[in-house]
Order: sequence, then structure tokens, then C-alpha cells
Amino acid sequence: MAPLLFFAFFLLIASTNGAAPGAFPPVNVSSPTPPVPMPPTTPYPPPIRLITPPPPPPVKLPSPPPAVKLPPPPPSPPLPTPPVSPPKTTADCIPLCSVRCKLHSRKNVCLRACTTCCLRCKCVPPGQYGNREKCGKCYANMATRGGRLKCP
Repeated sequence: MAPLLFFAFFLLIASTNGAAPGAFPPVNVSSPTPPVPMPPTTPYPPPIRLITPPPPPPVKLPSPPPAVKLPPPPPSPPLPTPPVSPPKTTADCIPLCSVRCKLHSRKNVCLRACTTCCLRCKCVPPGQYGNREKCGKCYANMATRGGRLKCP
């Protein structure tokens, strides 16, 4: 029975394909077709340019009213510096005079003159140069024997 079934199956396949099983279908090889000549074409007419009117100018909206600027707040008054007690001894004058004579070319000479003026006038002007008037006439007008200003 098995050989009969196998034979029937084989006939069925052979009749549907028209070829033996496992064979490739035949390939039709034909020569390429010659190119078909194209009829001559006429050049296209130039494109038609449509003239469009320019867009209307943009409508300006009324500008908002200018913002009201508030005046700046008044500056706060500078905080007063606490009054410095006048120097009473040489120990009180040395730190003040070292600041005053920090950039002097002859520091020891400057310190000696400054401490003398500090002890006599009870004041050393702020900063490293000038400001003599802050300590009054005593400091500003003190002079050496040669008539030069004594206090730095």
C-alpha cells in the first residue's frame, strides 16, 4: 500500500508543475528590446510669473504709556564711626603710627617723628599720607629746628 500511495503523490506533483520534482522552472532568455525612439519635444514656454501686490504695511498698535519711574530711595546716611579715644601713651601711638608710616622710605625715622607728634598732639591722621588738617594746628604746624614740618 505504501508504494501505491507514494506513486499517486508523485503523479500529483508532476501533473501540477509540469516538471519533475526538484527541477528548476525553465528560464525564458530573450534579447533586450531595442530602444523606442521618442518623438521630438518642443521646449516648454517660460513660466508665467504672477505679480502679487505687496503685503499691506503692518498696523502699528498704539504704544502703552511710559512706565512711571519711581525716584530712587534717598541714600541712607553713613554710619558714624565710633570716636577713637586719643592716644595717651607711646603704646597707644605705635599701632597708629605704624599704619601711617607703612609705605615710607625711611620707616624708622617716620615712626620716631610720628610717635613724638602723637604724644604731643594726641592724634594721628588717618591714611598713609596727607590729611594733616584732621588733627588740627598742633599736628599740621609742628616743625623741626630747621623749619621743616615734623609730623609725617
